[in-house]
Amino acid sequence: MPERPPARWWTLMLAGLGGIAARLAFPSPGWWPLALLGVAALFLALRRDSARWNALVGLVWGLTFFLPLITWIVDAVGFVPWLVLGVTEAGYVALLGAAWSWARRGEAVWRNVWLQLLVFTLLWVAIEELRSAWPFGGFPWGRLAFSQADSPLAAFTRLAGTPLLSAAVVATGVLLAIALRAARRLAAGRALLALGGAAAVLVVGLLLPLDTAAQSGTLHVGAVQGNVPGEGLDAFGRRAVVLDNHVAGTLALLDTVDRGDLDLVVWPENGTDIDPQVDAGAAAKIDAAARAVGAPMLVGTVQYPNSGGRYNTAVLWEPGKGVVASYTKQHPAPFAEYIPMRGIARHFSSAVDLVTRDMLPGHRPGYVPLDSPRLGRTVGLGDVICFEVAYDSIVRSAVRAGGEVLMVQTNNATFGHSDESTQQLAMSRLRAIEHGRATIQISTVGVSAVIAPNGAVEQQTGLFTADQLVATLPLRDSLTPATRLGPWPARVIDLLAVCAVVAGCAGAARVRRADRMGTDA
Repeated sequence: MPERPPARWWTLMLAGLGGIAARLAFPSPGWWPLALLGVAALFLALRRDSARWNALVGLVWGLTFFLPLITWIVDAVGFVPWLVLGVTEAGYVALLGAAWSWARRGEAVWRNVWLQLLVFTLLWVAIEELRSAWPFGGFPWGRLAFSQADSPLAAFTRLAGTPLLSAAVVATGVLLAIALRAARRLAAGRALLALGGAAAVLVVGLLLPLDTAAQSGTLHVGAVQGNVPGEGLDAFGRRAVVLDNHVAGTLALLDTVDRGDLDLVVWPENGTDIDPQVDAGAAAKIDAAARAVGAPMLVGTVQYPNSGGRYNTAVLWEPGKGVVASYTKQHPAPFAEYIPMRGIARHFSSAVDLVTRDMLPGHRPGYVPLDSPRLGRTVGLGDVICFEVAYDSIVRSAVRAGGEVLMVQTNNATFGHSDESTQQLAMSRLRAIEHGRATIQISTVGVSAVIAPNGAVEQQTGLFTADQLVATLPLRDSLTPATRLGPWPARVIDLLAVCAVVAGCAGAARVRRADRMGTDA
């Protein structure tokens, strides 16, 4: 006899509870095991055969997950954009529900719970990859991997990046669901096997080595969190004060170190919104600060080309010389830093008109060469700006170009006292593990942190306070398996997921309807 599916109301409630559980796995509070339970709940809720019904189940899970996860968007641009983005992202989970229905209809998958485990995991990761790339370059926020910075599973990201880590989370969650179903049917052997598999995944994660030793010397770095006046969009209104705050924070480093002790000082994104390559006053202030500490400075700033638009740029400023190298943000945030379909977007939020000049993308990897007299060589800085830390290819290209440490320059002032900053910190921690690089996340208002190559947070600042960090970072030049493999794990998963859906649709006719577990019959 086929197993009777749960009542529809209970299915929707289970999906909603699963989405909430997954949200709580992310900062804050960051209870990472709840991501496993969230996946398990969704897998159990997707029991019926109807693709339309499972799409609704996925939508419910997605709404209860994404809307609470990205409430910080309300602080930045308002209620309607938050709602539109949340519903759009939830739509991808609805697509997962439908795709799962189609893929599961093939005879082999329908009759084999272990193949169901594999196919569901492939589909989940493929959907994450899709929404991380489309539309407008995608929105990777909320990938399950990003909930696991404190988890024993985090080490998987070193092997094949965030796709493998998300796969490990999903597979573990599905195994828990299989164990629960087997226990309810008194199938003790299958229940124990599934629980053993889930435990094995966690143990493997614990046993994976994460090297933190310096391979090519160390870099003595100071990072300045200057703070800004006000919160939200008002934080952009007093550019001179923000610049002065970061100059003062740079001089405050001399309370901790002597002049010339530092190899580099790092400012955040928008450390100065006055372009020092154009404004002589801003240039004089930055150069005076660099001379005072006796170190070059990586400064987050803006540039306004004569052709229109603007660039979000980090410039390497050497005392007495000025700009000697730079990196321009490659992935401006749509509807925040540039406005696609401006006429349509205006109907959803008048805030789009605050972006009077669209940000233009850079086209080179985030590699900044730092001439180090102490080391007698050029040190490669891997630089990413703000939300770029969420994009696999951007961080990877900075390391593959020669980055020996990672600098994540960000400005979180527009997001107030929300969880955006700590969610971003979790991403930076996983990037440190993925590429085996010491990392500094430096923000105008926090949270800023020093992160070891194994993802451990060694120093951390609070929100909306002026502070400085001083750290000696291990320089590393070896490439992890994830860095070497690049996009190939994700591409293989995408291909297998498409094949699973096509095979399921093609093979559905060979399975008698009454044999389908969890049908409406």
